[in-house]
Amino acid sequence: MDALDIISDLDNVIPFFQPIFSADEHRAIGYEILGRYNGKQGIQSLGPFFLDDEIPDEYRLEVDNTVLTKALELAVSLDKDVLLFINRDADMLMQDDGEQFLQLLLQYEEKGISLKRIVLEISELNYKGDMEHLDHLLNYYRTYGMKVAIDKVANENNQLDRIGQLAPDIIKVDLQALRSLGSSSGFQDVLYSLSLLARKIGATLLFENIEMVFQLQFAWKNGGRYYQGFFLAKPEDHFVERDILKERLKEEFHSFIVSEKKKLETLYKLTEDFQQQLQLMLTKYRKVTNNYDELLMALVTELKSIAFRVYICDEEGFQKTANYFYVNEQWEIQQDYINKNWSWRPYFLENIIKMRNEQKGILSDLYSDIETGETIRTFSYPVNSNDYIFIDLSYSFLYQQDGLL
Repeated sequence: MDALDIISDLDNVIPFFQPIFSADEHRAIGYEILGRYNGKQGIQSLGPFFLDDEIPDEYRLEVDNTVLTKALELAVSLDKDVLLFINRDADMLMQDDGEQFLQLLLQYEEKGISLKRIVLEISELNYKGDMEHLDHLLNYYRTYGMKVAIDKVANENNQLDRIGQLAPDIIKVDLQALRSLGSSSGFQDVLYSLSLLARKIGATLLFENIEMVFQLQFAWKNGGRYYQGFFLAKPEDHFVERDILKERLKEEFHSFIVSEKKKLETLYKLTEDFQQQLQLMLTKYRKVTNNYDELLMALVTELKSIAFRVYICDEEGFQKTANYFYVNEQWEIQQDYINKNWSWRPYFLENIIKMRNEQKGILSDLYSDIETGETIRTFSYPVNSNDYIFIDLSYSFLYQQDGLL
């Protein structure tokens, strides 16, 4: 794609529109504006043109503005609640402090496109300027009602603290890395952390590059409100009907709900089963409940097919026993864990209070064990009014149970 061919043929520089669908409405809530060139070889994406640093900025800016102007002309006829997602390179935007971009939008505000409908998508991965200066500009845009979306999230160069600092309205999460069911758990853990951060700062998660149904399910399960990708709709030279996927999305989300409810019911049943088993065990070994070493030695003989680590803590998180750790087909006693404190762990004290008040056990969510690196769950249960037993369930056991991984 020759830059001079494009810059001298702006009549054939055209906008395409990829719809963005919402979980709550099951319809398109907006469209991302994408640049295309209708040349001798047919319609081609202008992505490589915009990303080529060897092409002068003024050329790229002129083409960018051409795409945007033509897109806004078409968007005048849209419903008044439709969002328009506009990509801008941070370095190019800052060349004139974003004034040209703002003035272009203000022209179309007079034609009926409120700036409250504009979502500025900005990627900072290669931004070379001053972050404070950029933040000042973005906050200035917000005074006009414009929304800010951070793009290219889930990239290894991205930092959660930067997202927290900027507090964008929308976080775009790229699911390209989640192309197979065998994708690393580390990637999924990062996205889980991102969903927690989004909730804290009041941002909406938009998952892009959804190419398969399991990616859509992953996005739904991880707090995604907005969805975009070829699995849903490809970019077109026109605005597709907003309700084009209404029934399909309703059916897809229904299947997700059924699957998730089944999994939650499995977790509930397993928790109840563990509760009953431990009650029976503690009754069986009640003569040694005052001697925790004897109690654990007796319990682990019945838990070796289920657990790989067992120990007891008090309600402030101090470990009162050694770790009983199953390795090489036998239980190893790790005395150096006595008196270690675990109150700093997320949800530890919250779960202690819950167990104390309800006198019930708790099955944790999935997490990676610090020592073994395996994906595990922990079942905790009150031994008495002050102390609690913690049973780390092995990955092999979870794997054998439907819905626990």
